Amino acid sequence: MNEQIATLKSWVDQSDNIVFFGGAGVSTESGIPDFRSVDGLYNQKYDYPPETILSHTFFMAQTEEFYRFYRDKMLCLDAQPNAAHRKLAEWEQQGKLRAVITQNIDGLHQKAGSKEVLELHGSVHRNYCMRCRKPYGVEEIAQGTGVPRCTCGGIIKPDVVLYEESLDEYTLDKSLAYIQNADILIIGGTSLAVYPAASLIHYYRGKKLVLVNKTPTSADAKANLVIHGAIGEIFSQL
Repeated sequence: MNEQIATLKSWVDQSDNIVFFGGAGVSTESGIPDFRSVDGLYNQKYDYPPETILSHTFFMAQTEEFYRFYRDKMLCLDAQPNAAHRKLAEWEQQGKLRAVITQNIDGLHQKAGSKEVLELHGSVHRNYCMRCRKPYGVEEIAQGTGVPRCTCGGIIKPDVVLYEESLDEYTLDKSLAYIQNADILIIGGTSLAVYPAASLIHYYRGKKLVLVNKTPTSADAKANLVIHGAIGEIFSQL
């Protein structure tokens, strides 16, 4: 692995056009659980799997139960950025990294100092009234109980992309443009199993595709450099 990390470091040192695409594995080292890994706790406390609860249909039909899960499992407001978040912010400040494209909704990249962050699945830090579109911060959601409501009486919805909902076209188009023009594309902390986000890899035209993940992915064979391990530990060595 040392040789692989040395290769990545060499590529990074020579580039000023890096794009990073990350998934849940970037946040798990900050203590944020990967909700797709259904543990015993979910089964004990909830009657439905996370994918069902985090769907548009479920949100509309059983909003109170949605918020019970959402406050319990999706709001990790005390979490702090790890070495991967900090390194990416550092590269951006150095003029090496053009953008972070993330599937995560926790805002940790911004907390670490990254400026150009494209959130494919939205953010828990933004919420809005479904009736009048009035914005609300995350604190008002976290500190409340039951279904949060706007001053106009409308239901407040997190600005996150639920299952059955489409990605924001502007964010998607901008992400595609960054990936298509990148010198180095680093994909980290994702199994590349969640679509359509995982399909973005197919738009990369360069010859320095880097995959950093704990376990093998379906795209390993296409990559120019593969490093298996925890992304925070690996990035701390760069």
